[in-house]
Amino acid sequence: MFKSLFAGALATLIAGAAMAADLPRRSAAPFAASPVYSKGFSWTGVYAGLNAGYNFGDTTNSAKGAIGSVNGGSLGGTVGYNYQVQQQLVVGVEGDLAAANVSGSTGLNSAKVRSIGTLRARAGYAADRALVYATAGYAGGQTKVSTATGSGSKWENGFAVGAGIEYAFTDNISAKAEYLYTDLQPKNYGLGAVDSAGAKLNQVRTGVNYKF
Repeated sequence: MFKSLFAGALATLIAGAAMAADLPRRSAAPFAASPVYSKGFSWTGVYAGLNAGYNFGDTTNSAKGAIGSVNGGSLGGTVGYNYQVQQQLVVGVEGDLAAANVSGSTGLNSAKVRSIGTLRARAGYAADRALVYATAGYAGGQTKVSTATGSGSKWENGFAVGAGIEYAFTDNISAKAEYLYTDLQPKNYGLGAVDSAGAKLNQVRTGVNYKF
């Protein structure tokens, strides 16, 4: 039965081709390849890399009046996963952790963000090897506060939102530039002039990733 069906289908195709050959020919419309897949590139995959940035902003709560602004650099690692849902839509998740030296002081009072980490969702628009994306999720940082009455160190939780652009120079290596607004919610320190402290930071970062 299968052979009969296959033979019938083949005969129909041959007859259709013969009829098409007798029809007047028209010039074919130009074919435009998909801009995303014209070079066979896909953003889907697991990746890891390095990031470096400059951070600046203000301490919050009682630390704002006692210490004021903070700034400094950071250097860390990144891991993530992208999935190219459609030709231009890319979604994923990314995590990073960086050692930081983001500090400020006024008199005997000082604050330093010693490390910053995030775990964020990403969604973006891909134009072949270029990806423009928005991102948002969890952020945390190890903060040390010192005053004339002592010092304390705590992990402060918060959130991060931002945007960036990434470009794949090869099928495996890409580079990115991004901005993150990071809000570390205040915690109690009980250190005289600084009863509680948090931080609101602007992070301007670059990074290099390797896609596996």
